[in-house]
Amino acid sequence: MRRFTRPKPLFVILSVIALIVLIAIGQYLRLFERAWFNLHTLWQPLSSEAIGLDQYRVEIEAHVIDGLDDDVSALTYDPVRKSLFTVTNKNAELIELSLEGKILRRIALIGFGDPEAVEFISADTYVITDERQQRLIKIHVEADTTFLDAADAEQMTLGVHMSGNKGFEGLAYDSVGKRLFVAKERDPMLIYEVHGFPHFNPEKSYAVHVINNPKRDAGMFVRDLSSLQYDERSGHLLALSDESRLILELDVDGRPLSTMSLSGGRQGLKKTVPQAEGIAMDDEGALYLVSEPNLFYVFRKPVQN
Repeated sequence: MRRFTRPKPLFVILSVIALIVLIAIGQYLRLFERAWFNLHTLWQPLSSEAIGLDQYRVEIEAHVIDGLDDDVSALTYDPVRKSLFTVTNKNAELIELSLEGKILRRIALIGFGDPEAVEFISADTYVITDERQQRLIKIHVEADTTFLDAADAEQMTLGVHMSGNKGFEGLAYDSVGKRLFVAKERDPMLIYEVHGFPHFNPEKSYAVHVINNPKRDAGMFVRDLSSLQYDERSGHLLALSDESRLILELDVDGRPLSTMSLSGGRQGLKKTVPQAEGIAMDDEGALYLVSEPNLFYVFRKPVQN
């Protein structure tokens, strides 16, 4: 009768090392927290206030934005013009898009450094971020605007957690609470609330107040932040992660409520979104997304009969 051979010490050591590496990778990619959230949602009913990102389905997939070769970065919806705006950071431009992803106009950006995000504030008024210098730049866009010079604009620098090319990647604005949400990509990954910028009333003193909550932000099970969107109706914040291929819905306390995968085979997508850089939501709740270098997507909830 054969005797069972004992595992060789080298095999045991290698197995332990492999297990440690797998656990480390899982932790690095936030896979355990994401799996726990998915498991939790199976028996926890969806809040009636939740947007319900998992219900969205792609309507326009990977539409190439004709005439645009540079990398698009960020996206915002203009409810007055009923159009979208994005920025490019190689040849810096502010670009207006139709809701079908067609270029309507191009505006040259002068002195904006490395523009990474743009956000609608009010009619003709927007904020653009300069990622490397952590500047927030308020701009005005008129019907005949052909270029914008940062030297002529109201701006401020936060100068927090400076770390090379891991600066401000996303913006969102709460028009009721007058809060500008600013996303720091990672190292560390944070969402700041900026009160007092942009400045609206010249008769009042200029006072800026910045709030951040590292404990709340640590609960986001994503690897990075690429873009933000504030939903005025629910008061919830949408956070886009390129590396995790995920959009995360956060409630007013920063707790995750629902997710939307950007991987092929999910949400009706044929292929994975290659490098998601910006999201925006219109008045009807449709989600728009841009991916580097020049791809455009639209997602909608199916009509409930």
